[in-house]
Amino acid sequence: MPSLSDIGTIKDIMQRHGFSFSKGLGQNFLVNPSVCPRMAELGGANEKAGVLEIGPGIGVLTAELARRAKRVVAIELDDRLIPVLDETLANFGNVKVIHGDALRLDLAGIIRDSFSDCDNVAVCANLPYYITSPIIMALLESRLPISSVTVMVQKEAADRICAKIGSRESGALTVAIHYYSEPRMLFRVSPGSFMPPPKVTSAVIRMDILPAPKYDVGDEKTFFAMVKAGFSQRRKTLCNALTSGGFLTKEQAAQAIADASIAPTARIEALDMDALATLSRSICQIKI
Repeated sequence: MPSLSDIGTIKDIMQRHGFSFSKGLGQNFLVNPSVCPRMAELGGANEKAGVLEIGPGIGVLTAELARRAKRVVAIELDDRLIPVLDETLANFGNVKVIHGDALRLDLAGIIRDSFSDCDNVAVCANLPYYITSPIIMALLESRLPISSVTVMVQKEAADRICAKIGSRESGALTVAIHYYSEPRMLFRVSPGSFMPPPKVTSAVIRMDILPAPKYDVGDEKTFFAMVKAGFSQRRKTLCNALTSGGFLTKEQAAQAIADASIAPTARIEALDMDALATLSRSICQIKI
């Protein structure tokens, strides 16, 4: 099989299978031959690891993962790509392709059934940009038995995910990801690395999953409701942000903020993780 990052090869495969790109599914195939090997290496693919891939496309990253990992399971939503993957991955006996929606499939069951003989399981994927946040949060919130998540996303999303908590670049997604993992930026990918080229620069990030949260937030449901309420009105003072959506009354918000020793004029975007955890515990005490 010729290189799957070669434009001529891609066009030949697409023509033979009658395939055309779907804008609705955010399909952009990698044509830069250096990206996928680097992504597979940094994503934790090794001879003892299992790798779960979401959105394999024509299999360019899948092939690199298969060359390094003990076993690869690739989940593809577009049924038109299943026969393509049957062809492009035919030489790899350690790859299984599942047709389905990763947001609806039983990922825990897939991991249990497919990777029982692997030392650890990592997720590595070139995600369709329109489902970046839902996929990442589904992987983290489900507390799947995975060691890391390495994904390619829009650079803007990567900057937000990897931002320092308490900086202007951080948001509710940043806080959630830092609660479950330790994210870091790996490298950028230019629009010209794709076919067709997207209008934005991309970046590969890796999130190493924490065995347990570093912060005592009192109650996770309360913590994430607080974060959502605060960042939905991030330009307002913390007291006003926490009350505008009905999360707390004015009296409750003022008391919780005071108990947490936070300035009443503070905004949620200025709070670091320790302050957010302290505020969450204060809210939990008030709402008992």
